[in-house]
Amino acid sequence: RRARRLLPALFMVMLACIPFAALMMQPDDLQNFGQSLISSSLMSNNILLYITSGYWDITSEFKPLLHTWSLGVEEQYYLFFPLLALLIWRLSPNKILSLFLAITIGSFIFSIWIQKIDPDADFYLLPSRIWELGIGALIALFIIFNKRYHSSLRLPLKEVISLVGIALI
Repeated sequence: RRARRLLPALFMVMLACIPFAALMMQPDDLQNFGQSLISSSLMSNNILLYITSGYWDITSEFKPLLHTWSLGVEEQYYLFFPLLALLIWRLSPNKILSLFLAITIGSFIFSIWIQKIDPDADFYLLPSRIWELGIGALIALFIIFNKRYHSSLRLPLKEVISLVGIALI
């Protein structure tokens, strides 16, 4: 559902950028833009941006699809997460919550460690971002496995929890 909602808007933004890029960009920048179009279509612009970041990096003004790095991370997560969940479920359904907790904590620790070594990798790549999406997955799994807990909450308490979540965002 998320892809059906996001992809049309992404492709519209990409199409809208093409004429302006063709009119305003120099050949090298236009080549980088073309690479970004392809990698954004393949949900991997975060990887392209990581590879092309650093000393020879061009400025953000010449990267109209720079914002799509987060979509790349998100879509990569949505591709790998269900496969991992199915694998864990088949091997040991009782341990799915604890294994996802371990993966989430491991990703957070990796993110702290890689930040010192390669800040661009920490920013753009999935392994150091899994913990952010993993927290949401853990909450969903907790609710699924603890339906009694969720159904026992009164409506005002659920509303307070929602407001706290919005405030945190």
